[in-house]
Amino acid sequence: MAKKRGGDKLDIINMDCVEIMDRKLLDILVCPITKGPLIYDKKNKELISRSARLAYPIVDGIPVMLEEEARVLTAEEVER
Repeated sequence: MAKKRGGDKLDIINMDCVEIMDRKLLDILVCPITKGPLIYDKKNKELISRSARLAYPIVDGIPVMLEEEARVLTAEEVER
């Protein structure tokens, strides 16, 4: 959980509710391997790099852009 300052109070925000990838963040992020574009997969909460054939997980609203944490895409997933 994160805390948000609201005036003099701290409000608790449930980070599990954060499912929307910020468009600006998606425009800035690139695949760390190929430097190619990423595609946001909302259903699986992943950022897809077709050029690297990897899917980077999004954990608690934060993209984990580490090759060792990425899932290898199947041939079918790459073609979509």
